[in-house]
Amino acid sequence: MIEPFAAVEIISAKRDKFELSDAQIDWTIDAYTRGVIADEQMSALLMAILLNGMNNREISRWTDAMINSGEKMNWSMLDRPTVDKHSTGGVGDKITLPLAPLVAACGAAVPQLSGRGLGHTGGTLDKMESIKGWRASLSNAEMLKVLQDCGAVICAAGAGLAPADKKLYALRDVTATVEAIPLIASSIMSKKIAEGTSALILDVKTGSGAFMSDPKDAGLLARTMVELGKRAGVNTRALVTAMDVPLGLTAGNALEVRETLEVLSGGGPADVVELTVLLANEMLDAVGVKPKVDPATALKNGMAMDAWRKMVAAQGGDNDAPLPVAKEKVEIFADQDGKLLTLDAMKVGVAAWRLGAGRSKQGELVQAGAGVEIHAKPGDLVKAGQKVLTLHTDESNRFDRAQEALIGAFSIGGIDAKINRLPLVIERVN
Repeated sequence: MIEPFAAVEIISAKRDKFELSDAQIDWTIDAYTRGVIADEQMSALLMAILLNGMNNREISRWTDAMINSGEKMNWSMLDRPTVDKHSTGGVGDKITLPLAPLVAACGAAVPQLSGRGLGHTGGTLDKMESIKGWRASLSNAEMLKVLQDCGAVICAAGAGLAPADKKLYALRDVTATVEAIPLIASSIMSKKIAEGTSALILDVKTGSGAFMSDPKDAGLLARTMVELGKRAGVNTRALVTAMDVPLGLTAGNALEVRETLEVLSGGGPADVVELTVLLANEMLDAVGVKPKVDPATALKNGMAMDAWRKMVAAQGGDNDAPLPVAKEKVEIFADQDGKLLTLDAMKVGVAAWRLGAGRSKQGELVQAGAGVEIHAKPGDLVKAGQKVLTLHTDESNRFDRAQEALIGAFSIGGIDAKINRLPLVIERVN
């Protein structure tokens, strides 16, 4: 087969700030998926895109080409509408876990195809795998059965869904091109559109613990993704939410599942409950489901917990098995009386990662029990000698590097000192 283009032409066009044509983009994604374009050539193109950007037409076509590289899911045989949520990732962001069964309990179906953690942000599948027996990999037929029976499924995306993105995602991670908005937007939206859901709510994180630390960048990413969703016929909305401080009181796999169970039992940290309920209301509204019981009540009366237990069991999980606990722990204390003023999400996330809760390269194993427990959040009064953080790991030689990451992670000031926190929701893009 004679190829219609050469990779070098396309790299040099983007290097010199030219627009890529639809035909060039279609060929590039197809040729890379087929192995005609080498990794080093695609690396050069990704860096040119990071430095010189893409316009809306290019981003939209790039996304379509990634969707067309694989299969599309179809949920039209279900007796209720489908809606999904995607978070751009953060520290302690366990919201998917209570949210999927909560929305299912309220009457919509949630096909939540999730990923693994990379770097300092935790992965939904890694968290769920701390439940004994739970399976992340399901066939399409199994996914459909769990969705029909339970109203929600949390699982890995099949190999047939946007295969071009799988290759590109791994390459971006090792070539310092993760942060490019066209590449983030097309990566997320190609998978979500191929997933076949009728509506999508995006939770775009901003603050020190997010990929997009500047709220302006996060807002631009949110608008770009909403536009891509609408062009593809998916009812898409986005919330830009705070990730300057970790969400909830845990960062780590089994630790976050434990906190999820507290939320599903009608308790749990206020910020986790607030964001879960807020996103549930957005998801139900987007598909026009008016629940008999509102989400806040469904968390308190056990409906969401029932949906969770059913979903976990349907994927082989043992709801009654104890969650893994790390073998070793170290506590970090306040050195003075006062008010906790800051708690840096990024530093906590890096510490959890170094303790073994995350991975530094694709395919690495994670520790189920590793992570950071948080005993005080900004605004809380603390006394000298009071516990602020507990670090958990199976390997005590990891503590030194984790504690290095936490230097300056929190600050304590006078009880009248002002706290500069981002509001939970910074922007809503409809």
